[in-house]
Amino acid sequence: MNFDSAKFADKDGKPRRNFLRNTGFTMAAFGAAAIASSKAVAATSHGGSAAEQDVKVMQGALALEHEGIAVYRLAGGSGLLTPDTKKVALIFLGHHQQHRDSLASLISKAGGEPVKPKSDEQYVQELNLSSLKSEGDVVVLATRLERGAANAYALQVRALQDRDLVHLFTQLSADEAVHWTTLNNAAGVPIPTTAYIFG
Repeated sequence: MNFDSAKFADKDGKPRRNFLRNTGFTMAAFGAAAIASSKAVAATSHGGSAAEQDVKVMQGALALEHEGIAVYRLAGGSGLLTPDTKKVALIFLGHHQQHRDSLASLISKAGGEPVKPKSDEQYVQELNLSSLKSEGDVVVLATRLERGAANAYALQVRALQDRDLVHLFTQLSADEAVHWTTLNNAAGVPIPTTAYIFG
C-alpha cells in the first residue's frame, strides 16, 4: 500500500481534509505512545504557573489529535474502506476536528502557540502505515488507537489545574470511548468483562 502524501492533496497542493483523517489515532504503538505521552506531559507540568502547566497538557493532547488526523486521512484516502465504513468515519472526523480546534483555541487564548502537525512522511515512517493492507487492518488499528486516546485523556486529567479543562478532557475521553466501542463492536470483539476499561 503506497502512502504517497502527494496523492492525498487538493489541487492547491494542500493535504485533503478527508473523511477518515480524524477517525482515531495511530496503531498499537500509538496506543502505547498516547499513554506515555500523557504521563510525560504530566511529569513536565510541575514547573511554572497553573496556566502554563495546563497549556503543556493541552499541547500534548493537540499533538495526539494531529497524529490521528494525519493517519486517518492517509488511511482513508488509500481506497481500503467501503462506503459504510466511510460514513461512520465521517462522523468521527467531525468529532476529532472539533477536538483539535477546541484545544488550539484554548492554547492560543492562554498565550501559547498551538503545536503544529508533523509532515505526512514523518507519520507514515514513524507509524509504519504502509503495513495497512485491508479495511480490517484499518478498523483494528482504529480500535486500538481510540482506546489509547481515551486512556491518554483520562490520564491527563490528573495534571490539569483548571476545573473547566478537566471537564473538557473528560468529554474528549468520553468521545474516544464511544469511537472505540463502535469500532470494537464492528470488529466483533467481545466487550471486556472487567471494569475500568479506560484510564
